[in-house]
Amino acid sequence: MLANDSGSGVKRVSLFLFLLLFIAASQSCKGPVKEGSKKEFDDADYIDLEAFSGKLQSLLPKADSATHPKIEDISGNLGYVYQQTGYAPVWMNGRGISPAADSFIAELEDMYADGINPERYHVLTLKNELRKLRKEKTPAQDHLIAFDTTMTRTYLSAAKDLLLGAVRIRKADSLWYNSNDSSWTAASVLGKELGLNDIYPSLDAYRSKLPTYALLREECRRYTALQKDSVLLSALAGIKTIVNTRELDSAQEASLVLAIKQTLPWVKTSAQDSMSETAQLIAAYQDYAHTKPTGKLDTSTLRKLSRSPEEITGILQANLERVRWLKQDMQEMYVLVNIPLAELFFRRDGKEIMHMRTVVGKPSRQTPSLNADMANVVINPPWGVPPTILKKDVLPGITKSGGAYMRKKGLEAFDSKGRKIDAGTINASNYKRYSYRQPPGHSNALGYVKFNLPNKWDIYLHDTPHREDFPNRYRAKSSGCVRIEKPQEMALLILNEIEKKDFTQEKLDKMISTHRTTWEILKNKIPVHLVYLTAFEDRDNTHIRLADDVYKRDSKLIGLLNEI
Repeated sequence: MLANDSGSGVKRVSLFLFLLLFIAASQSCKGPVKEGSKKEFDDADYIDLEAFSGKLQSLLPKADSATHPKIEDISGNLGYVYQQTGYAPVWMNGRGISPAADSFIAELEDMYADGINPERYHVLTLKNELRKLRKEKTPAQDHLIAFDTTMTRTYLSAAKDLLLGAVRIRKADSLWYNSNDSSWTAASVLGKELGLNDIYPSLDAYRSKLPTYALLREECRRYTALQKDSVLLSALAGIKTIVNTRELDSAQEASLVLAIKQTLPWVKTSAQDSMSETAQLIAAYQDYAHTKPTGKLDTSTLRKLSRSPEEITGILQANLERVRWLKQDMQEMYVLVNIPLAELFFRRDGKEIMHMRTVVGKPSRQTPSLNADMANVVINPPWGVPPTILKKDVLPGITKSGGAYMRKKGLEAFDSKGRKIDAGTINASNYKRYSYRQPPGHSNALGYVKFNLPNKWDIYLHDTPHREDFPNRYRAKSSGCVRIEKPQEMALLILNEIEKKDFTQEKLDKMISTHRTTWEILKNKIPVHLVYLTAFEDRDNTHIRLADDVYKRDSKLIGLLNEI
């Protein structure tokens, strides 16, 4: 992905541009308006279009009309916008300042809902300059040029932040490898639509089209309002007095109920439910906060419920940024694995066609965020031991028990010529000479089915003989790959319904019983997205729910967002 400007960089460039324009404005420089400019300025007292165009053309870097500037080249994009307008102003029309300026500033002020501080774009300064210009009958030309170009630069910066993110990805998350399909059109759109046709192109065009983004944005707006909700703040103060979660006095229980109702206003309780109203509310909050919904208050639930609206807002802001790093178009059919939730969502035409629990990488062997196309389904896959597991797991086992460990794990060793090696001859001094694998079978680490997603990290989805982890709430226990709860069901869905191969459970069972490896190549390559989102939509796609930050990545990203 292309690099993003930092907030301080935007500030430095904007201030430099103001100084440059005001200094240059004292010089005499006129030039013709280029043909193709469609703007007409009826009020000659307000602006001298010819002088504006000539002076602006002398100040801006020359843009290459044949190619769009790179997205990180804001100055180049600035020149490209004005080249399209014939160096006529973008934010002014024949009556003065265009109403588009008001629309743009209002959109900048609303970017708090995107998790970006509007003052990153100097909104107050822009509003003050706009007010001053509208009070002047014949504003100084240098003032008009400075305002118009700064508004344009700010638009480009805001569009870029929404399209690709405001923070450098590698600085925030070294294990994020999801590609972004966004195309940079802001300079062209602004020059043609507003610059030539006086039609304001809304910033909304650069926001992610994923439903997750819209839900996160509304939740960020809601939690920003909750920061000033005196009822919620009072209730949170009350629950912070709770020490023993099993013995609440009436005031503490009232605070607990009120806090949950203010936080989750859509939750309804029922008098016919076997649980009390308080227990129903606790269970609803537990489900929202990715805690086992027992309906009983425990320390984990209390800790999460005690979080301030500001803390939750920070989490939402971090996840809005992460969604901006993703593809805007996931295609009609795709698989998404949310790593913190440890859940898989198989979607087609905007609907969920399969959902299941997963087991993801443990914190010491984290599952990276990436996207790749599912290329094939492997029945009875062998397992070749990767270097990390060989070093961290197999070597200690061999050192301790030698061939006994190999036999216990069902591992076979082969030399460089593919000849099988007697497990009893392997030890800590010679183990590196060999490659290791598990043959297909019930004890194979990949289970009976593997879903290959060719990628340089060798991450894939697979079955597992260790199914005891799926019922647990905490499922960050693998060595990096993703174990899935319903591998055979997903294989049948793909091979039968999508590939149209007339694949039945009976056929699959017979293939598994042979212990022979079979590769089913997919004609319909299925996009798979492994994403790290600690705030994600619920199963109904109506509300956001929170997930545990299993890899402790939120605080770093929140800190970087606060710095811009």
